[in-house]
Formats: sequence, structure tokens, C-alpha cells
Amino acid sequence: MLKTLALGFAAILAATAGSVPTNVTFNKDVLPVLQNRCQGCHRPGEVAPMSFLTYKETRGWAKAIKSAVITKQMPPWFADPHYGKFLNDRTLTQSEIDTIVAWVDGGGKEGDPKDAPKPREWVAGWSIGKPDVVLEMPTAVDIPESGVVDYTYMIVPTNFKQDVWVQAVEARAGARGQMHHVIAFLRPPGSPWFRDKQPGVAFIPESMQQRQQRDAHGEASAELLIGWAPGLPPTELQPGQAKLIKAGSDLILQLHYTPNGKAGSDKTKIGLIFSKEPPKERVMTMNVMQFFLKIPPGDANYESHAQITLHHDVKLVSMMPHMHLRGKDFEYRAVYPTGETQTLLKVPHYNFNWQVNYPLADQLLLPKETRIECTAHHDNSANNKFNPDPTKEVRWGDQTWDEMMIGWFDVAFDANLDPRAIRLPAKPPVKSD
Repeated sequence: MLKTLALGFAAILAATAGSVPTNVTFNKDVLPVLQNRCQGCHRPGEVAPMSFLTYKETRGWAKAIKSAVITKQMPPWFADPHYGKFLNDRTLTQSEIDTIVAWVDGGGKEGDPKDAPKPREWVAGWSIGKPDVVLEMPTAVDIPESGVVDYTYMIVPTNFKQDVWVQAVEARAGARGQMHHVIAFLRPPGSPWFRDKQPGVAFIPESMQQRQQRDAHGEASAELLIGWAPGLPPTELQPGQAKLIKAGSDLILQLHYTPNGKAGSDKTKIGLIFSKEPPKERVMTMNVMQFFLKIPPGDANYESHAQITLHHDVKLVSMMPHMHLRGKDFEYRAVYPTGETQTLLKVPHYNFNWQVNYPLADQLLLPKETRIECTAHHDNSANNKFNPDPTKEVRWGDQTWDEMMIGWFDVAFDANLDPRAIRLPAKPPVKSD
């Protein structure tokens, strides 16, 4: 018996030892991992503060990289693996982690340049490739060195004379170091939303409450085209699916600047790649939110809920939870007409510094009358190191020291369907006498 156990233990050790790379070099072993997992952010002009394109750029960060991958702080990925499979899962395999660790522990050797894979081709300034059309802010917004900058808006006409279908879209902030987020809304023709504002000129609306009261109808008719925040990738839709921009629509850019001690200037751009053929399905961004937040001082586990019922068959394409600095965790569930409940996404450790979108590897059919439910928790205690002030009650607000609870999600449906059929229940048939 003891001999059998010893042989089994020896076999496990041998298998483990065989899985750990030996004589690891940057060019042969590490660079392929960086190209596939890291360079999307770690290259010049992107959100990461350092580049990992070459050995010279990477070597000085070797120990930091080892620590980040062992603790799984990088690449940033927060979805619980027990719920859902996602196209952009950034989780490193154990083999990839072992390779990086072995490289660092082995002295961070460069290796033979001939072993290096061919460099990935990146389109300068764009992750989606060369856009068919670029819509840019006509005038720049100057950002001060310090202070608080209220949400700033700008209307950018598309000048499209006919409807267009968009397969991919990307937002590029001009002042990435001072930009907290960009949201590009589509304002359809005839919408009253900000109709009194001049296109191409930045403006700050009235207070949030006044803005919501005045523009409730107009903003409700708008549709989110694309958003950008650190860690949020561009939108690239599946073949046969696209977003619709109606002829005569305008973009309304919502710009949230966070001064960082250095003055800046921003001219945000939106790049579009058109669908090569009429799509079968239209993709639209929807959300649920809990506006009436009232988080007590010191509350370490404040719970909030939001839900929406979908009144037409749709496919669930992606999900993106959003909270601020007190955000703790977030969960999406589908409650089907049968009463069955399915957890769609669970983010047990929400990180405000990385806004992550989660596109499903296999889009999920949600039958008519399915309810999307979201539950979130906020940590307003002193134990939250990111908490601006645990002694204050916190409510909904624009700034990062305020809070939000929004469950964004994309759905796909027949391209000819009026999206109002998803939001509004069908009218009962009129009874005849």
C-alpha cells in the first residue's frame, strides 16, 4: 500500500515538474503571451502606463508582472467562472502564468530574436482597425489642472443622409489621462433632447435633477452607441448583427473629465466600421438602474436591486455592470416566464478602475416576458480603501464620490422589429361588441 502511494506521489511530482517551463526566454515563450493577453492595453497610446511590445520595454517590469499574474490582478478580469462563458475572457491559463514566473525566476533572459513571433499589427490609434468614418469633436475642451469639472456635453452631427448599420465602433478620448469616461448617445431626428444647444460647442447642463425633468422624454428616446472608460474595449459585433444609426441622427457626447494636476485638451473621436451587408439582427444597448440609492454612513454591505421585463424575444449579447468607488459586487439574473431563474453574470469583486464589458461566447435566447434582475452591494465603510468618506450618506450622482447602480446589457433582435416592442407590453386585443 505504501509503495503504491509513493509511486502515485512520484507520478504527480513528475507531471507537475513537466508542466513547469524550463529555460524560458522572452522572445520564444513570454512575448507570445504578451501579444495575446497584454499588448491590447500595454502599447503606446493605450490606457496602460507602460508598453510591453519589446524586451527592452518589458524587462524592467519583470518582477511586477510576476506579482500581478500570480495574484491575478492582471489581466483585469472579474467574472465568477461558475457563471457564463465570455468571448473576451482575459484569464491567464496556469501554463501562461507558469511561463511568466519561470522567466522571471530564471533571470528574465531575452533569448534569440529569431525565436520571437511576428509583431502584431496594430492600427495606430484604433483597436477595431481602420474606421470607415471618424466623427470628431469640432472644437476642443480645455481641462484645468485641478478642481471639479461637471459632466460636459457636446453635440456632434453625423450628417448621414441615409440609415447606416454599424458593425464595430470605438471611442478614443483625446485626453486619456484626464478622461474618466465617454458615452456617445444617438439622438434620433426630431428628439427634443438638448435641442436648444448649438452643435460643436461644449456645454454643461443644469443640475442633474433639472436636466432629468427637462429632458426625460428626449433622453429616453436616445440610444447608447458606445462608451469608453479604462479597461472597456470597443464594440465589435458578430457577423449578421449591427447597430442602427438613423439618417439625420446626431451624437451627443457625455464627457466626464477628472483633473490630475496637469492641464489638458480633449477632442474625442468616434470611429465607425459599417456592416458590409444588411444585418439580420439589430443590436441595442439597454439598462436597469437603481436611482434611489441611500447608502448609510459606515454600511459595509448596502444592497440594491433593479429589474426590467422584456416583452419580446431577444438574444442576450453582453453585460456591463457600473458602480463607483463604493461598488462591491454585482449580479445579473434572468427570471424566465416559467419561473426558472438563471445567474447570467456574477462579479464578486467589482473594481471601479476597470470597466469591463462581458460579451457572451454563446448568445442566450431570452423568451418574451423574461425579467432581467440585478443585485448589487456597496461598501461605504472605513474598510473600503477607495471610499472617499465613510462618514457620509451616499446617494446617486455624477461624480465618483457619489454612487451609481447600472446594469447595462446589449440585446439582439430582428432588424425589422420596432424596439419599443421590447420595452412596452403588447396592448390587449380590443373586444368587439
